[in-house]
Amino acid sequence: MLNLIGLILSFTVIILLLRKKINFGASLLIGSIIVAVFSLAETDAYAIGKAVLKSLIYSVDEGRFELTTLKLALVMLLIVLLARSMRETGSLEKLIDSLRRIFSSKILIALIPAVIGLLHVPGGALFSAPMIDEEGEKLRLSREDRAIFNVWFRHIWFLIYPMSTSIILICSKDFANINLYDLILIQLPTFFVMIVIGFFMMRKVKNLKSEKRADGGGLIYITPIVIPIILSLSLSTFLNFESVSSLLLALPFGIFSVFAIEKRETKEIIKILKRGLSWRLPFAIVGIMVFRGVVTSSGVISSIQTLTNNAFVPPLLLIVLIPFVLAFFMGYNLGAIALSYPIVEPLFHSVGSNIVPIVSILYVSSFVGYLISPLHLCMVVTNEYFKPDITKFYKAVAPSSISLIVIHLLLMLMLI
Repeated sequence: MLNLIGLILSFTVIILLLRKKINFGASLLIGSIIVAVFSLAETDAYAIGKAVLKSLIYSVDEGRFELTTLKLALVMLLIVLLARSMRETGSLEKLIDSLRRIFSSKILIALIPAVIGLLHVPGGALFSAPMIDEEGEKLRLSREDRAIFNVWFRHIWFLIYPMSTSIILICSKDFANINLYDLILIQLPTFFVMIVIGFFMMRKVKNLKSEKRADGGGLIYITPIVIPIILSLSLSTFLNFESVSSLLLALPFGIFSVFAIEKRETKEIIKILKRGLSWRLPFAIVGIMVFRGVVTSSGVISSIQTLTNNAFVPPLLLIVLIPFVLAFFMGYNLGAIALSYPIVEPLFHSVGSNIVPIVSILYVSSFVGYLISPLHLCMVVTNEYFKPDITKFYKAVAPSSISLIVIHLLLMLMLI
């Protein structure tokens, strides 16, 4: 059971390091070392070393290169480049301005954070906060309502967005190994449920029609987001490309279309792309894959199975609670999935034979924990901007969040 103690200790250290603003990838590598050291009594160092090497680049047992981590890291890098390109060229601002000319203030309260949410930029809720504040002033919304709508509608895409880093990770070969679009398809009903819940929370908001002339010209700036999705879906569906590979091929076309629409000079394009290069998300992927390799080779999974069997805890309850709790305390959905998946995966067979809805239960539980986490960066910047009464804020948003988990669980139980 030393390996289990090491896992618990590593979780504690990772969360503490994240609170100290230490890079997530580095935090996971430190956590991996702790798990490895505590597991040496039950697993030899050579087995752990092989697992780490396989997670990174090469399988000793199979004698071949493993490119999953490299591809995932490159996809993360390209998503950041796309977001940075749209932000720096002003494409995102032009898109939002066009939406303002078409829709009423009430619709904009939902639409503005939703559109900005298509770009997975850490703390991106800060971009939509000033616009929500302006529309909220017209509608006389409370500070709590402005904060809730800014966070809630920004994250609706996490359930169905093929460029969501969390969906990409959980569907990848070294995790669930399922088609990304299969997961998205069964989460579509929950996506619509989340929208309905959001508008239910807006039920007392009065509608004000736009006073501006309808002008959809700026909608062309959604093209860089739509192109990679359509191309990736086509490659995956018609040519049987693996999900991550299809995104790796599709994302450069989205980035290129930003500059094609804006007609920027080559020198400026190079400068923007250089500024957009970031090692943080790719390094986080490295940390995630190393941590997963250490955990799966440490024997800790067997220890957890023994413990849960003796405690008679329903496996389904663990599949819901573990990712939710980790996401809530970490404020990082990608990390919570990386940590919880190896732990609860052995419980899947006890729940059912259809893996996709079981994976979806894990994913949505983690997502909701992340959504309402006080450490979630979007929550932090939103609360810092609007300064709501936190008690009132959580009283309003917590029931809706828990309802989303319950409804999704009921929907998935019909498919298992």
